[in-house]
Amino acid sequence: MKRMRTKVFFLTGLIAMFLVCSVQAQKTAIGLRGGLTIPNLTSGSGSDVNPLNEGYSSRLGAGFGVFADFKISKLFSLQPMLEYSQQGGKKNGFQVFPVPDQLKPMFGDQAPDYLYADFKSTAKLNYLMLPVLAKFGRDIDKAKKWRLYVDAGPFAGLLLDAHQVTSGNSNVYMDAGKTQPIPNNPQDPSQGLLTLPFDNTQNIKDQLHHFNFGIEANAGIAYKMKQHAVFIEGGGNYGLVNIQKGSANGKNNSGAATVMIGYAYTL
Repeated sequence: MKRMRTKVFFLTGLIAMFLVCSVQAQKTAIGLRGGLTIPNLTSGSGSDVNPLNEGYSSRLGAGFGVFADFKISKLFSLQPMLEYSQQGGKKNGFQVFPVPDQLKPMFGDQAPDYLYADFKSTAKLNYLMLPVLAKFGRDIDKAKKWRLYVDAGPFAGLLLDAHQVTSGNSNVYMDAGKTQPIPNNPQDPSQGLLTLPFDNTQNIKDQLHHFNFGIEANAGIAYKMKQHAVFIEGGGNYGLVNIQKGSANGKNNSGAATVMIGYAYTL
């Protein structure tokens, strides 16, 4: 059902692009854009929050896309786009992690849900997105070369791949306050503290929903030279679907701030 919904949405978008292009071909521009994404994972509230999905900060990524701009009037156009967007988030430093299976026998029937250590963790999510944006713009000089604009609209997203990348070595603790370090051998604490390596890359795509839906918005300035235009814009996107399939790791929404430069050619 979810796969069918994704296919229908993308097919609908492609049909809409074709129909508008057929009717408005004489007022159409095509182009491309690319630049920097600054993604993060935001947690919800209440039961959607647990120690695993809190505390993410922004990481740096890349994004690029191709688009068509169908001019409806002097002020308004419709801009569908197909774009690749790197998303996710990171945690660097002391943080929580699930108890590894190999450590559970150490605790017997009293195994905790989480342990704590000092390491780096980055969620790397890559999406193919189809936004359809309503674009409003106005020329700001007498020669009509400079144009300010804003755009906004919905997007559908398809998860291409997802990995959790961790690194570092750390002592392990029972609590967030570092007051309960775990010994390497509970029967003989004189053998020192438990230290774990965290260098690992895990494919987590099967743990996440493959379809996302959300909103995108941008503001920018363009410089026009007859049929050519270059532009710079800033904006962002935010997914409205919780990315996790289950609730064991809490619930997060993906999103990213973006800074893009681009080029457009009027047909």
